[in-house]
Amino acid sequence: MMMRNLKTTTIQFPISWENKLENLTTLASMIRPLIGKTELVILPEMFNTGFSMNVQNLAEGMDGSTIQWMRDLSKSCQIILAGSIIIEENGNYFNRLIWMLPNGQMGHYDKRHLFAYADEDKYFKAGQQRFIGAVNGWKLNMQICYDLRFPVWSRQQQPAEFDVLVYVANWPARRALAWKSLLRARAIENQCYVIGVNRVGLDGKGLEYQGDTMVIDPLGECLHHAEEQTDIFSFELNYEKLNHVRAQFPFWKDADSFTIFPSDEAE
Repeated sequence: MMMRNLKTTTIQFPISWENKLENLTTLASMIRPLIGKTELVILPEMFNTGFSMNVQNLAEGMDGSTIQWMRDLSKSCQIILAGSIIIEENGNYFNRLIWMLPNGQMGHYDKRHLFAYADEDKYFKAGQQRFIGAVNGWKLNMQICYDLRFPVWSRQQQPAEFDVLVYVANWPARRALAWKSLLRARAIENQCYVIGVNRVGLDGKGLEYQGDTMVIDPLGECLHHAEEQTDIFSFELNYEKLNHVRAQFPFWKDADSFTIFPSDEAE
């Protein structure tokens, strides 16, 4: 099957603290002009609230207003829309990435590695399964922020499980070096494209975010880097280039095989 390039857009913006209406209104004004120009739009972590632990007031069900907003916008713009929000389900809270299709169907990924340094583990339940979205033959491994620090969770096995690693984030400026370094590392070790989408501005706790939304190719070269400002970047992922890198440098043949078992908390 001859694969075609994938038209993709990242949106980096200053998330208004715990103000869903303002954030969704702002994002809609950014996304609607993209009609006919892109196939996939990727938003930051907790794009409608910021990285808040105010779960009781901000959480929604899977039939909530933000899900409906995503469904309506995805349909009207004929795009796939991806980003994480706070979801309540069966008395538990999840930092859940939603993968919304134009036909209203969706998949989701619950953040596996909860950021204990900010008490995320005290409010949210960790996910146990990866989610790989598919579009036009491309396979995208969708992950969230702190997951970036744990390479086993994103490690490629052969035959190739995915073509793109996507990290949606609220990653503070004071740890920007780790963010930029690890995004490159994930691309090189997995021989895939890596997309990291972050936010800018200050949050309600006074933390500063400088963005550093990046697109990295399978050799670790940076194709796009946005710093400290609102940024809407549309680009094409090149499948021919991806296959060429994997064929020219078949490092995967020397990789160790492994199996990931669910932790006890999944019981």
